[in-house]
Amino acid sequence: MAERFRIGDHVSWNSEAGRVSGTIIAIHTRDFDYKGYTHRATEADPQYEIKSDRSDHIAAHKGAALTLD
Repeated sequence: MAERFRIGDHVSWNSEAGRVSGTIIAIHTRDFDYKGYTHRATEADPQYEIKSDRSDHIAAHKGAALTLD
């Protein structure tokens, strides 16, 4: 199982533009629609919304893609 994170945690992940970091602003434990796509999430495998440090961009990722900074 992926590591569990909390709102306010500072995390990083790989993107097309390289390593990106940001702060978790929401945790989803049920499927949700975001930017025109349905993102799958469960209690056991939540998705996290992260606000980038460098821009106002919001990303959604599963915990397996994130590293605690």
